[in-house]
Amino acid sequence: MWVFGYGSLLWNPGFEPVDQVTAVLADYHRSFCMLSIHHRGTQETPGLVLALDHAPGAQCTGVALKAAPHEAETVLAYLRERELVSAAYIERHVPLRLADGRAVEALAYVIDPHHRQYVDFPLETQAQMIARATGGRGPNRDYLLNTHAHLHQMGIRDPDMDWLAKRVPRIAG
Repeated sequence: MWVFGYGSLLWNPGFEPVDQVTAVLADYHRSFCMLSIHHRGTQETPGLVLALDHAPGAQCTGVALKAAPHEAETVLAYLRERELVSAAYIERHVPLRLADGRAVEALAYVIDPHHRQYVDFPLETQAQMIARATGGRGPNRDYLLNTHAHLHQMGIRDPDMDWLAKRVPRIAG
């Protein structure tokens, strides 16, 4: 079983992958388009977390993580508990192109654009929300900065993430 990591799965997959390869998913982009009211925000002060947002012609570079065959059911149960907290994500099997030339099908969590937690805010609004929100798993800015650092380490360019990683610490002080 392959899993596509594009956000926190890059730095906190929650399982030990037996293989890990940079991968590209076509027709989606990484976006802070999901209100976080559990992990990185609250109902009163929602944060924002990344989701795969459908965008024909776009592409999202992340990492394909392979679970050991004997751990697949455990990993799937773990990911469902972690990712399907509010039903804003839809579990999908998506085709990935791996950096080494292989093509695989992977499990991915994509945003439901009809869910009440789906948003499309300008970058400045995103920065203001991320700078101020904290949820059950800690400050929203830590989520942003950890994800940005791992993308940078992997050589993955994401201009919106670069902008947010500069702006949010200025707001947060």
